[in-house]
Amino acid sequence: MDRLRNKVAMVTGGAVGLGRATALRLCEEGASVAVLDVLDKPGRQFVAELVARGLRARYWHCDVASEAEVQKVIHQATKHFGRLDVLVNNAGIAGINKPTHEISEAEWDRVMAINVKGVFFCTKHAIPHLRNAGGGSIINLSSIYGLVSAPDVPPYHASKGAVRMMSKTDALLYAPDRIRVNSIHPGFIWTPMVEGFLKDAEDAETARQATAALHPLGHMGEPDDIAWGVVYLASEEAKFVTGTELVIDGGYTAR
Repeated sequence: MDRLRNKVAMVTGGAVGLGRATALRLCEEGASVAVLDVLDKPGRQFVAELVARGLRARYWHCDVASEAEVQKVIHQATKHFGRLDVLVNNAGIAGINKPTHEISEAEWDRVMAINVKGVFFCTKHAIPHLRNAGGGSIINLSSIYGLVSAPDVPPYHASKGAVRMMSKTDALLYAPDRIRVNSIHPGFIWTPMVEGFLKDAEDAETARQATAALHPLGHMGEPDDIAWGVVYLASEEAKFVTGTELVIDGGYTAR
């Protein structure tokens, strides 16, 4: 229960889904957690639940597509908790599901603004604080679709490939500062994003079963499957791990 004692972590997109599960497990392992999101009501309610349990957390509204907002919030959160040791770049959207030739510039740019520029902005403004702490861990949520592809959601796939390579580049750039940077590549995890993606199918339940069957283990993952991977990469157990991909996908990419 003390794998992250005395550490301060920041989780973007922390109000629901993978971010919520991650923030919860980080707190339970002893970290103080800044929960960042644009979903203010669920974000504040979640943090109130954590605080009621005696865990250390605080909520900040933050649109990761706005550099000025990211810079302000990271500064405020670090000042509030006194340091920053772990950044979890989790915020992301699936975006439009159209063939490439039908996608508008605005539809493409919206996905890139959150999924790619959001990681860039948060990393950029977290680095000085991580350096001040003497090192730390940046964990970027990519996807199986940062490793392989499929004939759908082109902007999402492109964005997650970018996150994978950004992680490797930053791992090399900041290794001298003892800042580790890794990416996590989930398979299909039952979250609001995946639920929303599948609900547009003619038969949502059939689509869910078909998606589960894509994984050799025969089922989709749960948010906790990813959250425990984050805990590992945030902890000293992963002190020799940087620039790599942690694939948590039920065997999806093993084919």
